[in-house]
Amino acid sequence: NEHVGVCYGLLGNNLPSPPEAIQLIRSKGIRKVRLYDPDAGVLNALRNTGIQVNVGVSNDDLKRLAEDLDFAKDWVQRHILAYLPEVDFRYITVGNEVFGTTAEVHAQYVGPAMGHVYDAISSAGLQGKIMVTTAVHMAVMGTSYPPSAGSFSDRAAPFMRPVVKFLVDTGAPLMLNVYPYFTYKGMRQNLPYALFTANSDVVYDGQLRYRNLFDAMVDSVYSALERYGAGQVRIVVSESGWPSGGENDGFSTIENARTYNQNLVRHVAQGTPKRPGTPIETYIFALFNENQKTPQGTENHFGLFYPNMVPVYPIDFS
Repeated sequence: NEHVGVCYGLLGNNLPSPPEAIQLIRSKGIRKVRLYDPDAGVLNALRNTGIQVNVGVSNDDLKRLAEDLDFAKDWVQRHILAYLPEVDFRYITVGNEVFGTTAEVHAQYVGPAMGHVYDAISSAGLQGKIMVTTAVHMAVMGTSYPPSAGSFSDRAAPFMRPVVKFLVDTGAPLMLNVYPYFTYKGMRQNLPYALFTANSDVVYDGQLRYRNLFDAMVDSVYSALERYGAGQVRIVVSESGWPSGGENDGFSTIENARTYNQNLVRHVAQGTPKRPGTPIETYIFALFNENQKTPQGTENHFGLFYPNMVPVYPIDFS
């Protein structure tokens, strides 16, 4: 399935070595990986594998990247150019969920940091080959229901407007972290709608019909982009997943995690009601259960694999 990748995080003290992890990814036929920072061990393990790489800029680097073009050029030299052509970089994701989290102190730097990273990529003649973007989650939304009414919040506007303008100008997609799990956790209604197992339409939105929450969430952000005059910006789902444990709530279970992620893999090639037939590039969170992620609980149980590389549940990525 060329549309599906995996998020490879490193917040564990018992994880396999990067070469072992990358071999595991390859053995499952996964051709895309998202990294949260440019870890040298992981990037070296990705050389000559043919895996497409979405590499992150740490939120802690945003201020320096925004204020110092030379730092941005050095960052690109050390973490991108040094690995070319053996590593197939597709995206540099400048910050993850900066708006609407504790990282929001960095929000003002995201736009300028993206600009400087883009300038550095352009100086190397790689603009258009390696896209520069940022990853947001649903906290940027003011309205998300019904999907056709989707709009970015007034509070998010000073952050989102320059980001969206940059994406329009450069042709890059918006990275969006989409978790029906957290929406369901807040509402506790209609689990099948969250798991892609509803067998009839649940939401009627004008001419559009929704039978899963994932599509409704993605389309609400497409509507928000359209309201900014940016309907041409593609959405890449930079994270989605379901935890297999960590809370005794009856729905954070191995069975539900398997159902969600397997159905996600099968679904994304179809596109959404707003964008039918346009496959949604999607990264499953996450490769491993990570025992140092905080807060402790379900956050430690999103992995497809245990740290010993045994599958948490069977899943077919094809």
